[in-house]
Amino acid sequence: MIDYVNERLPQILFASWQHFSLVVQCLVLATIIAVVLAAICYRSSALTAAANAVSAVGLTIPSFALIGLLIAPLGFGVVPAVVVVTFFAALPILRNAVVGLAGIDGNLVESARGIGMSRMRTLFRVELPMAWPVILTGIRVSAQMVMGIAAIAAYSLGPGLGGFIFSGLSRLGGANSLASVVVGVVGVIVLAFVLDLLLAGLGRLTTSRGIRA
Repeated sequence: MIDYVNERLPQILFASWQHFSLVVQCLVLATIIAVVLAAICYRSSALTAAANAVSAVGLTIPSFALIGLLIAPLGFGVVPAVVVVTFFAALPILRNAVVGLAGIDGNLVESARGIGMSRMRTLFRVELPMAWPVILTGIRVSAQMVMGIAAIAAYSLGPGLGGFIFSGLSRLGGANSLASVVVGVVGVIVLAFVLDLLLAGLGRLTTSRGIRA
């Protein structure tokens, strides 16, 4: 195992960076999409119910099956991996964003409007900052979930550590097959832990002391 890692260390580090970069970029894209949709939905009970239903139903879709379906229209490579990871990443964030925005005290919103803030300014200056801790919780949950989904996306020849896992499984029993799988699995776990620590630090930097208290 040690020899396998030493011989392929540059390849492992590059695949780890690709995996981490894929997840982070898809998380950013998913957060933007989810927050925009939540801002549209949270004032309407019907739209809120629809958003929650989409989140619940979307999470029941097998990621492996979705990747297989996207290979035909999108081909192999990065594109289907990005689509799948972004789709699954957006679901927990959307649910938490709707809950966070809907749970803000209406009196605070009315006070902001009373001092002359427009609806958009109230959203960006009052509502989103107050809902941010709940949204960030959704982002952290999403990050842990899609870190594994990004590995499955290697089925479509997407980037990342999933290549080691599928390569080892395809020749299980052969030379270094188990080592290849272990490198992929352990690498994904380590990256998930590192990303969660970074998101926890981001939460402390971007959440005001008053809200944390």
